[in-house]
Amino acid sequence: MTGNNVKTKKAASKGGVFKFFKDVKAEFKRITWPSKNETKKALIAVLGFAVVYIVLVGGFDYIFQNLFEVVLKLK
Repeated sequence: MTGNNVKTKKAASKGGVFKFFKDVKAEFKRITWPSKNETKKALIAVLGFAVVYIVLVGGFDYIFQNLFEVVLKLK
């Protein structure tokens, strides 16, 4: 039982740090990166949704702030 565990640890540490970075480099080569046009479209979509979200949350904040001031007569 313990002999099997020792073999596994030896096999894992055999490659070390250099094997790890070699494998990382190999994985980076397999990545399919988006084109410039796709990246631009995604950025525009994210910025658009962010602006809509900011306007909605800001609008609700303004509405509820004034509503609570009227209801609780804070002014």
